[in-house]
Amino acid sequence: MPKSSEDADDTIAAELAALRQDLARLSDAMGTLLQTQAQGAGQRVSDAVDDAKAKFTSTAADVKSRVTSAGDEIEASIERNPLTAMLISFGVGMVLGMMSRWRH
Repeated sequence: MPKSSEDADDTIAAELAALRQDLARLSDAMGTLLQTQAQGAGQRVSDAVDDAKAKFTSTAADVKSRVTSAGDEIEASIERNPLTAMLISFGVGMVLGMMSRWRH
């Protein structure tokens, strides 16, 4: 009987050691999986930020180009019709002056 008890103890000890090894491997695998997922999420966020930055830069360049173009057109129009530009400026000034009087 004692021999059978020792064999059972040895078997249980061996199974517990194997269980500990399995748990250690499972823990390592979970750690690796979580690290990989975190890196993937970080890369996706980084890619999204880069895309947004590129779109913003492109949009800013487009807006700058349009404003410059509109300014050039206005300048050319003023050079072609200086009297009209002066009358428009005078009219806008009068309207703003009248509006400021009404508030007081």
